[in-house]
Amino acid sequence: MRGVFVTKQGELLVNELAPRPHNSYHQSERGCVTSQFEQHVRAVCNLPLGDTALITPCAIVNLLGEVWLEGEPNFAAALAVPSVRLHLYEKHTPRKGRKMGHLSSTGATAEEALERVLDAKRRL
Repeated sequence: MRGVFVTKQGELLVNELAPRPHNSYHQSERGCVTSQFEQHVRAVCNLPLGDTALITPCAIVNLLGEVWLEGEPNFAAALAVPSVRLHLYEKHTPRKGRKMGHLSSTGATAEEALERVLDAKRRL
């Protein structure tokens, strides 16, 4: 929630809402019994919330616009790393600092998942 104000009369004014899962835990899509995305839909639809237990170690790394500044990234090389997936956000104009997508990976350990996703990013 951004831009929340309380007037002198005690009224609550809201400038902007972003009712969506936050990108800080996208790895839940791969590593949890119920992802944050499914959990969001369940909550909005007044359905029972799901189990959020971790089922496999996972990691993500954001892809910022800088990755595109020297041309199209080498997605094939990144995806050659075992257990890595590419998630692009359908943004057409890369800019420095703009989140364009992320890479995710799983592994036998959190360290292995992180090593894989960082290797994939280096290969881009």
